[in-house]
Amino acid sequence: MKSYNTVTEAVNDLQLRGYTINFNLKPDCVESAEKHISIHPQDFEIDEIYRFEGNSDPGDESIVYAISSVKENLKGILVNAFGTYAETFSSELIAKLSSQIK
Repeated sequence: MKSYNTVTEAVNDLQLRGYTINFNLKPDCVESAEKHISIHPQDFEIDEIYRFEGNSDPGDESIVYAISSVKENLKGILVNAFGTYAETFSSELIAKLSSQIK
């Protein structure tokens, strides 16, 4: 797995490698509003994860997920604040996103 210094660097490289869909978190899935696609945890894989700490505040962390779905034939990126899984997200989605974080 590659190493990046910034979120922007990671996102740009992932886009060059075909991760072109921008995903957002929804209560029980990841969604691309621009593509009108919602993908549930059982229908996507997390290919790569990159975690970044803020320069001035180590508590200010972001995480970049490289996500693919064979079922939907797509690859995309989810950028999220690390550890901010509210109770409004399904346990299945939280487990999927947390399973590979070390």
